Amino acid sequence: MGEEKELRVRRIENGTVIDHITAGHALIVLRILGIPDSSEGVVSVLLNSPGEHGKKDVVKIEKRELKVAEVDRIALISPNATINIIRNFNVSQKKRVHIPEFIEGVVRCINPNCISNSNEPITSKFNVTVDDDNIKLRCIYCGRIISENIARHLL
Repeated sequence: MGEEKELRVRRIENGTVIDHITAGHALIVLRILGIPDSSEGVVSVLLNSPGEHGKKDVVKIEKRELKVAEVDRIALISPNATINIIRNFNVSQKKRVHIPEFIEGVVRCINPNCISNSNEPITSKFNVTVDDDNIKLRCIYCGRIISENIARHLL
């Protein structure tokens, strides 16, 4: 009776595992990926799972590999995440997300008077910098900087 039972998330045959998501951000990752609307397979979410460097979140998505634009969005809210591509129950690729130097059409400018927030057909564009592990987005139109709660401004 002294044995501890552990509930484990089942392995996936083909798909993507997003690991090392900043704790508490898995639901934002699901929103970025348009889940549940865009998923055919089972999606598993682990929140506040113990990891080597403290708590982390994990998302497993069957039958889907991520697009570059989706990975770039994930990098903005969880810069230490890793993307594992699973094929035939094995990890075929493993890579860390890369914070892009420039993003377009991903985030809404915080300046309500910015031309990118007008009715003009203009796509939001930001230069991205990392300063002391903090991500900063500078609007190329008005110069406003977003450095906190980036997830709140995702399109």
